[in-house]
Amino acid sequence: MEVVAVIGASSDTTRYSYKAMEMLEEYGHKPLPVHPREEVVRGHKVTHNLGELAGQKIDTVTVYVNPAISDKYEKDLIAVKPKRVIFNPGAENPRLEASLKMSGIEVENACTLVLLRTDQF
Repeated sequence: MEVVAVIGASSDTTRYSYKAMEMLEEYGHKPLPVHPREEVVRGHKVTHNLGELAGQKIDTVTVYVNPAISDKYEKDLIAVKPKRVIFNPGAENPRLEASLKMSGIEVENACTLVLLRTDQF
């Protein structure tokens, strides 16, 4: 079981970040929702600041926010030091990706839902 932080997690069932939370659980992973304003997503208490997870084992961070927002997570992503960060379609951020790679964090531009469905997660 991987521990997966979901940046941009939403309680809106039509959002891909909600579907990712759902599917991560379905595939036996432990999702940790991260969002500045949400309180609970799929029964999980939301972390409002990614930096609060520093010191915990985080295998993957999957990103569902645009580059203007994800840029603000740079310091916390490096502090959390996940094995990898997945930038989902529309969330790609080349500048942040380069910074993460320089910090030794694996980066993928991929769809978390597709990776799960095709056993590539």
